[in-house]
Amino acid sequence: MNATARKPAASLIADNKKAHFNYHIEERFEAGVVLQGWEVKAIREGKVQITEGYVVVREGELFLIGCLIHPLRTASTHIRADSARTRKLLMHKAEIRRLIGKVEQKGYTLVPLNLHWKNGRVKCDIALARGKAQHDKRDAIKEREGKREVERALKHRTR
Repeated sequence: MNATARKPAASLIADNKKAHFNYHIEERFEAGVVLQGWEVKAIREGKVQITEGYVVVREGELFLIGCLIHPLRTASTHIRADSARTRKLLMHKAEIRRLIGKVEQKGYTLVPLNLHWKNGRVKCDIALARGKAQHDKRDAIKEREGKREVERALKHRTR
């Protein structure tokens, strides 16, 4: 490989914006996703949504539930495409054991943050998160609206 060749940067496929609003993010992890061929094609076309997704632990393995990958019209005729099927996440066993220990503590959950490409493979960033209380969400809304008002005032002032 020559010196000018670079690795392709990880590019975002889908982002879970609700995760940062509904949860306090404690730690982030990257996991591989087990996909079928039609799912990869649909992901390339941007037909994916992870907003309602969550991660569960079953028998020492991680699974992504609620991630919707809508099949293309040209999907294979011999495979029945299920857009909401449960997908397995791939991580090292030691990391999974550590996550299981944390999730069993009160208040922690695993939430998918985004899907992205890394070296030609689909990866999922998952977060160890703690749910926000209602007043924390209200504070976040007030802060966001305050920033908007300041930006509007500055924009109006510069005119």
